Amino acid sequence: MKILHIGAECYPMAKVGGLGDVVGALPKYQVSMGVPCAVLLPMHRTFFLQQHQWDVVHKGKICIGNADLDFTVIKKSGNSVGFDLYCLDIFGLLDREKVYGYDDDYFRFLAFQVAALHWIASLEQPPDLLHLHDHHTGLMPFMIKYCFAFSQLKNISTLFTIHNASYQGIMDEEFRNLLPAFDDWKTGMLLWNNQINSLACAIKCADSVTTVSPGYLSELYNNSFGLEQLFHQEHQKCKGILNGIDDEVWNPATDRMIAVKYEQEIVDWGKYANKMHVCNTFGFDAELPLIVFIGRLVWEKAADLLSSAIQDAFRLFPEKFNCIVLGNGDASIEQDLTLINRDYHGFYRSQIKYDEAFSHQLYASADFLLMPSRTEPCGLNQLYAMRYGTIPIVRSIGGLKDTVVDISAKNGFGICFEQLSIQEIANGVGRAIELYGNNKQVTQIRKHMMNINHSWQKSANEYIDIYRSLISSS
Repeated sequence: MKILHIGAECYPMAKVGGLGDVVGALPKYQVSMGVPCAVLLPMHRTFFLQQHQWDVVHKGKICIGNADLDFTVIKKSGNSVGFDLYCLDIFGLLDREKVYGYDDDYFRFLAFQVAALHWIASLEQPPDLLHLHDHHTGLMPFMIKYCFAFSQLKNISTLFTIHNASYQGIMDEEFRNLLPAFDDWKTGMLLWNNQINSLACAIKCADSVTTVSPGYLSELYNNSFGLEQLFHQEHQKCKGILNGIDDEVWNPATDRMIAVKYEQEIVDWGKYANKMHVCNTFGFDAELPLIVFIGRLVWEKAADLLSSAIQDAFRLFPEKFNCIVLGNGDASIEQDLTLINRDYHGFYRSQIKYDEAFSHQLYASADFLLMPSRTEPCGLNQLYAMRYGTIPIVRSIGGLKDTVVDISAKNGFGICFEQLSIQEIANGVGRAIELYGNNKQVTQIRKHMMNINHSWQKSANEYIDIYRSLISSS
C-alpha cells in the first residue's frame, strides 16, 4: 500500500496555516506505522527549498489551453522530514515565494494538478491511493475518472480531505476547456451553481471525503457556503476525523525554539520562566496573566473583533492582564491592532508578522490562548496550547467544540463561550483573570491538559483504515 499526499502546503517546506502542519505531520506518523507515504506540493521558493539538497526525478510537458508548459519534479535528498518529499515546478507559475494570493492562482493550481497526474502516470510503480488536501487538488479525482489522458490511473483510489470549506476554488464554466479532454456529458461533475467548483467536484468524484473534525462535518450539513445539499447527497462517503499534532515538534521538554524547556511535573516553573523572558522583552509585569492570540488576522478567526474586544477588556479589567497578538492577514485588521499599542503601553503589544519560532515561545509563555473563531474546522492552536500547559479561551464551534471542555464541567480545562461578540470575548478574558487567581486550580488544569494525547497516532490509524478499505475495493 503506497500513499501519495498532495497539497499546496507542507511544513517545513511551506506553511501558511494548519493545512501545512497536517500535511507535514500525518504522513510522518503513517510512515512510522509501516505505511509508505510521500508528499507532493508546488515548488514554492522558500527558505527550506534553498537550504536543502534536491534531486531531479522527472521532466515533462503539459498543455493547458493554448499554453505549452514544461514541468520538473524534484525530490528532497535524505529523509530528515520523515517521508519522501517531492516538489513540482512550472516556470513562471509555481516558482514564487508566496503559496497563495496571486491573481492567477486558479491557473497555477490547475496546471499543478495536471502536471502532477502526468508525473504519476509516468511512474513504474504509481501510488495505490492519492490523499488530496483542499480545493487546490480538488479537480484530480475528476481527471482520474474522466479525462482520457489519465485512463491508466483509474484504479488509483482517491481520498479528499476538507480543511476549510469556505475556500472552494471557483472558476467560470469556460475554464473547463483548460482541462485535458473528457466527454462533455461529464461536465456536470465539475459544476455547482453553473460554475466550476473544485471543492464540490472533489466531493462528487473522490472515493472518500473527510473533514478535519467530526464537529466540523456536522456543521457543514447546515452551513457549507452553498454546498449543504451536496453534503447531504454524499453523506455516505463523508467522515470527520480529528486532526492531531506532531508531538515531536510541539514538545516543551525538547523545543529548541523556547527559552526554557520544561515537563509536566514542573509546568508552573517552566511557564513562569518563559513568561519572564517575554515580559522582560516587552516591559510587562510577569505577575499578571498573559493572554495571547496567535494566528491569521482574518474574518474566519474573528480577528476583526479583536481590537474592540481587547480594548473593552482593558476598560473592564484595567491593569489586570497583559496581551500579545501575533499574526498577519487583513491590512485593516493589522492597522486596528497596531493603533492600540500606544493606548495600552506596558500591557499590550501586537506583532504583525508570521513568526514560527516566536509562536512556540508564546505557547510556552502564555497563561491563556484566545481563539474566538467564527469558523474553525479543527483548530490546531488550541492543541498546541494544551501541550504547553496554556489554557484555551475559545468559542465552542467546529473542532474547538470537539477538543475544549469548559472549566464549569467535570474535568473541564478551558474557557468556552457560544455566541460570538465583542462582549463575549471580553467576558472570556474576565473569566481567565478570575481563574488565574486560583493557583491550585490553574496548576491542576495545566497538568491535566499536558497529559491529554493529541498526537496523530489515533487519527493516522483511522485514515489508514479508510485507505485499506478503498484500495481493497478498487
